[in-house]
Amino acid sequence: MTPLPPPALRLDGLLGEAMEANRRGRLSTFVTGPGSPAIAIFDPARRAGNEGGDWYGEHAGKWLVAASRAAQRSGDEALRGHVAAVADHLAACQEPDGYLGNYPPHRRFDVPQPPRPESWNGEPALRTWDVWTHSYLVLGLVEAWRLTGDAGHLRAAARIGDLCHDTFVVRGLDITTVGNHHGMSATVLLDPAVELYRATAAPRYLELAETILAQADAHPRLALLRQALDGADASEIATGKAYQLCWNLVGLAKLHRATGRAELGEAVDRLWRNIRDHHLSLGGGPFGGIGHRSREVFNPAFVFDPGAYIETCSVLAWMQLNRELLLLTGQARYAEELERSAYNDLLGAAAPNGEDWCYYSFANGRRIHTKYWRCCKSSGAMALEELQAVAWTRRGTDGVSLNLLAPGRAEFELGGTPVAFQVRTGYPHAGTLAVAVAPAQACEFEWQCRLPAWAGAAVLRVNGEVAPVSAADGWLRLRRRWQPGDRIEIELSMSPRLERRTYRNVQESLAPDGSPVRQQVLLREYVALARGPLAYATGLIDGYRTGETVLPPECGEAWVAALPADPDGSVPLELRPARRAPIVFRPYYGIDGRTDGAWRITWLEHAPAADHRGGNDCGDM
Repeated sequence: MTPLPPPALRLDGLLGEAMEANRRGRLSTFVTGPGSPAIAIFDPARRAGNEGGDWYGEHAGKWLVAASRAAQRSGDEALRGHVAAVADHLAACQEPDGYLGNYPPHRRFDVPQPPRPESWNGEPALRTWDVWTHSYLVLGLVEAWRLTGDAGHLRAAARIGDLCHDTFVVRGLDITTVGNHHGMSATVLLDPAVELYRATAAPRYLELAETILAQADAHPRLALLRQALDGADASEIATGKAYQLCWNLVGLAKLHRATGRAELGEAVDRLWRNIRDHHLSLGGGPFGGIGHRSREVFNPAFVFDPGAYIETCSVLAWMQLNRELLLLTGQARYAEELERSAYNDLLGAAAPNGEDWCYYSFANGRRIHTKYWRCCKSSGAMALEELQAVAWTRRGTDGVSLNLLAPGRAEFELGGTPVAFQVRTGYPHAGTLAVAVAPAQACEFEWQCRLPAWAGAAVLRVNGEVAPVSAADGWLRLRRRWQPGDRIEIELSMSPRLERRTYRNVQESLAPDGSPVRQQVLLREYVALARGPLAYATGLIDGYRTGETVLPPECGEAWVAALPADPDGSVPLELRPARRAPIVFRPYYGIDGRTDGAWRITWLEHAPAADHRGGNDCGDM
């Protein structure tokens, strides 16, 4: 699949509104030029005195990526000017050897750093996120170059790549020694290394990527490729840090695309399936942090907890992985997960003002907006700008694909004929989509639309007549000779769904020989509601309680029913357990207007069968 140029595509509806709020808010105010705090930390005088050794330098690269994309898709000339000024300033701050971080010489990534013996996550002796910061700077400068066309921006990114090549390839410094989480915070350089190869075609950047992977695979705790191919759970790779692991997989997928090495694609696929099957919230975000010293790591595959953490940074990396795999393979399952994350845990972490974000989100817990410097504010802003490039894509020379279901517009050229598409829909609240097809003249091509897994069957009409459509592998496909004024209508089932999970926690200890011992404890059953792509939640139960145990209704009675739509078009659901008043649920992302401090409760405990006292769980809705 091939993305469209940004001006050829527009997203409307919930996703488009969030992107525009992001452009007017965070992207236009957090950084406005070289004097902004996130950029001023790169000034040589500030750099020389920085002994903090933390990750704050990442904001510059993240902002450049997101702001460049937002300026290109929207035509925002003020934002374009900010991007150019910041990229120019950063290039001017770059040292002769290519260094562009914010650390003094003795703290830099080209200085060998033995690990702290007492560090649980393999952190270097001097805490450093230098490679991490440079990784985002490369991605940001490359994206600025794509916006501005200024070769100086690409040159600054390439000079970082050259310094990394000299450090890790020529000098042979082990990259896993200069990043925590047993090297995973440094091996993320795999992604920008391949991006540099893509932008320049210079073989040294591909050599750098191969070296990073070899060093990552040689580390006994990380062993990225070997463990993935052996079927390891995501929690067992290094520390299981969700953000870093997903970003490493993005780089691995890009390297697979660049080299064609089959084992790289197989490794990514195995870990992708493991994360999807065992490590996602109902809203599609990577979750974990239960019973562990870090809140941001995956738990063992058998652990489920309704109070688990979803870090917005991890949502970004998971979405990027699905974007990369969708473009690489054209498989619908990746678009499915992208959409689920976007409509739930991404929008659910964003405030309507385009400025505020949650660092952590909880399926069951309070919404808390994070502070100015926190990483997740930039990650959320960056994740929103992932959506437009994959909403519609070109397939081969004469095919188009609607991947994310949302209102909007797309323009293609197919066989030399311009074709415009306009989508009108109330999705994700409504299951009807109307697509106006407007070729400049009659032409033949194949149009496909993702058929969501939750929808079952679908009805597709062209100009009011049921069309003979192919439905396979998660896609509705229709090849025909299209005429100006043709109209496609799709009807998807939006029935409420009852989701069930078993609460499992784990108690960890060490055996006399030092090996870890894990014991499952506290098994409970939970239920939640979903409809279409949306996870649902309620506020405080009865206005004051943070949880509830529910009994199933008597046989023949429905667990859940859809209520009349709210003014915004969203459809409330009513859970109807036995022996208590019904509980009204609404889409998770929008509970209490996405205000700071709002409670969201997704999962309710399901009473054990022995406690039903005559009630019957009929297993239906």
